[in-house]
Amino acid sequence: MIRRALAALAALALLAGCGGAGEEEGTATLWVTRDRGAEVLLDTKVDAGQTLMRALNSKVELETRYGGRFVQAIDGLSGSLEDQRDWFWFVNGYEGDRSASSYRLHDGDVAWLDYRGWQREGEARVVVGAFPEPFLHGYDGKTRPAAVRFEGSRTRADELAREIGAGSVEPLGTPAPGGANVLELRAGPDRATAELVGQNAGDPFRLVLSGDPELTRRYEVR
Repeated sequence: MIRRALAALAALALLAGCGGAGEEEGTATLWVTRDRGAEVLLDTKVDAGQTLMRALNSKVELETRYGGRFVQAIDGLSGSLEDQRDWFWFVNGYEGDRSASSYRLHDGDVAWLDYRGWQREGEARVVVGAFPEPFLHGYDGKTRPAAVRFEGSRTRADELAREIGAGSVEPLGTPAPGGANVLELRAGPDRATAELVGQNAGDPFRLVLSGDPELTRRYEVR
């Protein structure tokens, strides 16, 4: 009897943390991966308007902690204090700034949960894997103007500007509009790096691409 009661309470805590669907229509993309995207565990669509936790719970076997506010395990893959590994989540390239039970998905969002080590030194709180996000949908339903700064091919710059909805395309070194998310195209070996120009999710984002023009395509999925 006590065991059944405890199980019922755990289920209630999970449901309380999940949050129901809101009025917003549309869909979001949900990715679940491990080791910084090296292995894809889930790639699916979910309804917008619901919390990330509820969307996740509808697609996987989910275990939570702290009253249903944080992810403990997905399909049996569990966070570990001993191994210093856990689930981290991102939306449109930004690392989440709250519990997954508090973030409500918007139409077009790309939500990404990744099982990885705790190492933080030198890591930005943004990722490149969701390109062309965050240029298209921003964070928490709020978007910023987009700008492209380039060296080399103007044709490539114009093509990517159209893809991300950039209103400003100028040679590298030209100041970008204040508060804009910036895509920089540079010469050099194949590389993609991201930087959060600020402290908080949703602050201006700078993505630097160099080398192969198709580099953006390889980063589009993961």
